Amino acid sequence: MLEALRNALFLPELRGRILFTVFILAIYRLVSHIPVPGVNVELLRQIQENINAGSAGALGNLVGLLSLLSGGSVYNFSVLSMGVYPYVTAQLIIQLMIPVIPRLTEMAKEGEQGRRKINRLTYIFTVPMAMLNAIGQVNIFESIGQGVSNGQLGRVLPNWGLTDPAFILPTIVTILTMTAGTMFAIWLGELITERGIGQGLSMIIFGGIVSRLPFGVASIFGTATDTASGIATFVSFALFLVGMIIAIVIIQEAERRINVQYGKRVRGRRVMGGQGTHIPLKVNSTGMIPLIFAQALLTFPAVIAGFFANSTDAGVQNFAQSVIQIFTGGRIGGQTSFVQVFYPIMLFALVIGFTYFYTDVVMQQQSLAENLQKQGGFIPGIRPGKTTDTFITKVMRRLTIVGALFLATLAILPYIIDGIAYVTNLQFLTPLGATGGARLIDGAGLLILVGVVLDTMRQLEAQLMMRRYEGFIR
Repeated sequence: MLEALRNALFLPELRGRILFTVFILAIYRLVSHIPVPGVNVELLRQIQENINAGSAGALGNLVGLLSLLSGGSVYNFSVLSMGVYPYVTAQLIIQLMIPVIPRLTEMAKEGEQGRRKINRLTYIFTVPMAMLNAIGQVNIFESIGQGVSNGQLGRVLPNWGLTDPAFILPTIVTILTMTAGTMFAIWLGELITERGIGQGLSMIIFGGIVSRLPFGVASIFGTATDTASGIATFVSFALFLVGMIIAIVIIQEAERRINVQYGKRVRGRRVMGGQGTHIPLKVNSTGMIPLIFAQALLTFPAVIAGFFANSTDAGVQNFAQSVIQIFTGGRIGGQTSFVQVFYPIMLFALVIGFTYFYTDVVMQQQSLAENLQKQGGFIPGIRPGKTTDTFITKVMRRLTIVGALFLATLAILPYIIDGIAYVTNLQFLTPLGATGGARLIDGAGLLILVGVVLDTMRQLEAQLMMRRYEGFIR
């Protein structure tokens, strides 16, 4: 692997792509430390300590979910604190509308040109989503700040709100700044996709997750009661991480190969075709997309409820807090309740549903049966046309069962660990669970890490094989 990496760095074009990707990620990490204008840095630091200690409640869990799609920038309340979350939400809504709206269905069938139009609509829809998300995120931090400091350190954004005419302009500036930060993050991701290595948005999320791992490891020993407990937690995390990486790689690389035969064709004096090949159908053909979509959909009601978290009406405020707790897996009144069961069940069901939905969307766009028939290919024993399409769809849905269950289990794995820790009273498992303040990484984050690494390795492999170098994957 080191020899292949050396060969890759010796290639001017590939070396330029790698350095460009590192350069863009460095820019993103630098900008992610620029706070929103007017933020109360002292109160923000105290909020960060409470979130890391797990004492910020359901709002802290919500910030943790938003952190996944912001690459960790949400903790700094930076201009990039929303990351690509509004874009993911807009993309989710557009994807759900494609089968419903005939015009969008026609665009999806227009090939590359249709995809460009859909992407343009997604970018346009991202702007209002980012504005709404900015308002909700500020209100969430305002609520956490009130609970943390009891009003002694002021507000997170002292000039936020529309009740005072003097606050209107600073509020508009904050919303526009955070919205521009989201579009800037999307632009950086597109630059990596076009001129770098890997999928841009995933690389940005990847960089944020990796950047927080050293602080997470340090927090394990910081929250441990003694050295032995810290070592036990770290060892359990390392074993857990290795086991999950192995399982993810196996599922991600697993595929069912369907044999395909091409008929012989005579063109002049040349006989073409007649060879056999296969169609690789992956067990998990959707990657981490269903998991991110499910978390984004569950997070969205909590973000909307954040608008009313600081309401002067006690009833509205309590209702908003309950909604946030329900859709972040928090606890009501510090007691184990239905909320802790509802959120994992909803997350499990949504991941399975989105996996099947996205798989069907991808299969429809690929039109495998139609393309096979046009190229003179057929599956032995299966009649070309509609029968082939039915056969491929049936096989794909059977494979999707395994992939969907794996993704859903990965999504609720922190809650499973919480249950095991509660039943067995093994305290060193607590930081790895959903309620552990020192939790380093969850299922979605781990899947993104492994998926991005595998995708980047494949791209490097393709570039090296074009130049007859031996690559990473053998």
